[in-house]
Amino acid sequence: MQKIQFLKRIVEHGVVAVIRATHAEEAIKIANACIDGGISAIEVTFTVPGAKDVIEKLSLTFHQEKLLIGAGTVLDSETARIAILAGANFIVSPSFDEQTAKLCHRYQIPYLPGCLTITEMVKALESGVDIIKLFPGSAFGPSYVKAIKGPLPYANLMPTGGVSLENIEEWVQAGVIAVGIGSELTKPALSGHYDEVTLRAKAFISAFKKAKENLKG
Repeated sequence: MQKIQFLKRIVEHGVVAVIRATHAEEAIKIANACIDGGISAIEVTFTVPGAKDVIEKLSLTFHQEKLLIGAGTVLDSETARIAILAGANFIVSPSFDEQTAKLCHRYQIPYLPGCLTITEMVKALESGVDIIKLFPGSAFGPSYVKAIKGPLPYANLMPTGGVSLENIEEWVQAGVIAVGIGSELTKPALSGHYDEVTLRAKAFISAFKKAKENLKG
């Protein structure tokens, strides 16, 4: 049930903040700014020094009903286990790794591997992956989602990279179930403007919600 609930919340809220930072303190500040803006799912990448400690601190600060904490840039099952034991609610990779998929299933934690080709996606689906991270999304754009949905209409896709306020509706119209947003959301933090990150978070949440409503009607 835990895994199902995590997946359901990712789909319901639709926006996953991808956090990259030069140190742990900065990552936590960015995370808090995103949370203040209404984002309830964040991905702390393992390129952040002390990423495990960031995940652990956030998991102790926020109940999972308020915040889903993901571990990103996870390249192997060993790192995935470290992240899960630190409190990660979902695991994200830039590529598909079968051993990581098995480990996540063992712990009943969603695994979102990065895939680009149909072959990669089919392999991930055959391994029980529920949501595929379309990465890099900037490589082909929203039109590529429609091409994928031809042979794989049942694939649940979440693009990361190439998603902006200007094109988020195009992505939703193309059929994605969620979006991962990195620098388009967090870039102001580089100059210490965390309040701007909060404003962008609110804007992305609003834009995604509006796109979903337009899709229905």
